[in-house]
Amino acid sequence: MIIKTYTAGFLENNIYLVLDEQSRKGLLIDATQCLPEIIEDAKDYDIKYIFLTHGHFDHILGLNDLKKALNAKAVINQNDIIVSDNVNEFTRLFNMPDIVPPEYEIFVKDGDELIVGNIKIKVLFTPGHTQGGVCYIIDDRMFSGDTLFRESVGRTDLFGGDFSKLKDSIKNKIFKLDENITVYPGHGPTTTIKHEKRYNVI
Repeated sequence: MIIKTYTAGFLENNIYLVLDEQSRKGLLIDATQCLPEIIEDAKDYDIKYIFLTHGHFDHILGLNDLKKALNAKAVINQNDIIVSDNVNEFTRLFNMPDIVPPEYEIFVKDGDELIVGNIKIKVLFTPGHTQGGVCYIIDDRMFSGDTLFRESVGRTDLFGGDFSKLKDSIKNKIFKLDENITVYPGHGPTTTIKHEKRYNVI
C-alpha cells in the first residue's frame, strides 16, 4: 500500500491518496483541491471512492472536480450533509467564490467497512468537530480529519461543533485503539495514538 500526501489551500489541508499496487485500485481522503499531481499519481489506478472526513468547506472545495477527474464516488456521514450543502456560507466569510454544493453517492456510519482492492477501510464515527465527523482506519493507520491533530484537536466553535462530544470521541473511541496506529490528520504532521495519549491537551 502506498500513501501519498498533498497539502493544498490557504488552510494547508492534507489530502491523502491511498493506492493498492497489486489490484491497481485506490482511494482519496478529503478533497480540498483538484491538484494536477493527484491526477498524475492516480492515472494508472482505478480510484473508487473519495472519502470525506467531514463536510467543512476547506475539505470539499475540490470535490466536484476530483469526482469528474477520477470518476470516483463521494463518501460522507449523513450528519454532515447540512454543512456541505451550506458550503457557501463559509466561502463567503473568506471572500471566496461560491461553488456548487457537492453530491454524495455513499453515506457511512460507525463500524462500516468498505473494500478497495486489497484495502479495507473501517469507519469510526467521531462527532465533535462537526456532527458527522468520521475517521477512517486502514490497517495500522488512521485518517483523522479535523478530529485529532498532533498535540491538538479540532475547533468546536463552528456550526455543529460540540467540545464534549469531541472529547468523548477522542478519549473513549480513538484512545481505545492500538497505541501504535499512525494518525494522518487533516492539517499538520502525522502522529501516533501513543503520542497523543501522552501529550495531547484534550
